[in-house]
Amino acid sequence: MKTLERYIIRRSVYAFTLTIAAMTGVVWATQALRQLDLVTSKGQTIVQFIGITMLALPFLVVIVAPFALMIALILVLSALSGDSELIVIDASGGSRFLVLKPVLLISFVVMLVTASMSLYFAPAGLAQLRTEITRVRADLVANIVKPGRFMTVENGLTFHIRNRSGKGTLDGLLLHDTRDEETAFTYQAETGQIVETADRTLLVMQNGTIQRRTKKEGDISIVRFQSYAFDLSNLIPEAGEPVFKASERTTANLLSPGRNDAYALKNREKLTQELHERISQPLYCLSFGLIVFAFLGKARTTRQGRGLAVLGAICACVLLRTTGFGVTAVSGGSTAVLSLLYVVPVTGAALALASIFREQSGAQPKWLGDLQLALHERMDALSDRLNGRKTGGPA
Repeated sequence: MKTLERYIIRRSVYAFTLTIAAMTGVVWATQALRQLDLVTSKGQTIVQFIGITMLALPFLVVIVAPFALMIALILVLSALSGDSELIVIDASGGSRFLVLKPVLLISFVVMLVTASMSLYFAPAGLAQLRTEITRVRADLVANIVKPGRFMTVENGLTFHIRNRSGKGTLDGLLLHDTRDEETAFTYQAETGQIVETADRTLLVMQNGTIQRRTKKEGDISIVRFQSYAFDLSNLIPEAGEPVFKASERTTANLLSPGRNDAYALKNREKLTQELHERISQPLYCLSFGLIVFAFLGKARTTRQGRGLAVLGAICACVLLRTTGFGVTAVSGGSTAVLSLLYVVPVTGAALALASIFREQSGAQPKWLGDLQLALHERMDALSDRLNGRKTGGPA
């Protein structure tokens, strides 16, 4: 590999890493807000909340990776053009393919990473996320123990806690149990902790008292303890088996769902559409790389020309991906329409390659020339309008 190629790859990898980290972080933050009730109403700690919502990161990477690659390549190629490095390569007789090769390489690597996310890691993460959310919604403490409130778990059993710390410790615990026909028990403890052991769920209380009162005579006896375990096993609600949607199923399951899978039998079209989406989505990485190079891989001597090329590359990539989203929305499981999921990115890549080869041979593609001419005319008209206002045109 030549020094120039290593230089371009190094800059592209650096720009892509920063861009995808920033974009994924922003998208993750917006998606995490949808699960904010895990903290506010379900009593989960912030660490648990972050751990659960991070399971969706591979899915988000699949979505943002093509756009992160687009931005990274635009930054790198614009910098090469602005620093006159592309002009030097062109003046020295170097071919555009010296720059195209590292662009294709980084695009291909990103496509492979995105494919692994799309086909394996993203569905696995979403499936685990579904399982965790189902578990949290069946969690005893998350659903019935609220700080500062008296919660009746079942007839004759009432909980109250003053506070719940970030580590899951229950502070200022009060437990009133009148389920026994003859005796009422009141447990008070400084702290408590829910412990899972030997298929049992125990509330382990520390430094407290047990007040025992007979219902008939009203006699009261008090026992102090340093540690006491209260069995909660019969109070734990049964967590139903989660129903995994199409995006949460493994690729193998999409290819061959179980015969007794009720969701698969009812939503076979969704499973088929999801399978084709997973396979086709990584193709946009290669398409975006070629489109950006088609617009910015040529040496330009004016800032206006570079600005128009950047605008054209962004518009072309966004239009291509929007078309792909549109095909997904209208496919409805139709085999003919689903084939367009592959046609759209492949067509974008083919048009970009045709433009690159024609420019290399000296003939600019007509569609690219028409686009640049239209953009120039629009900018000239806008400039004339602004100049007219400055020189005291009609108010």
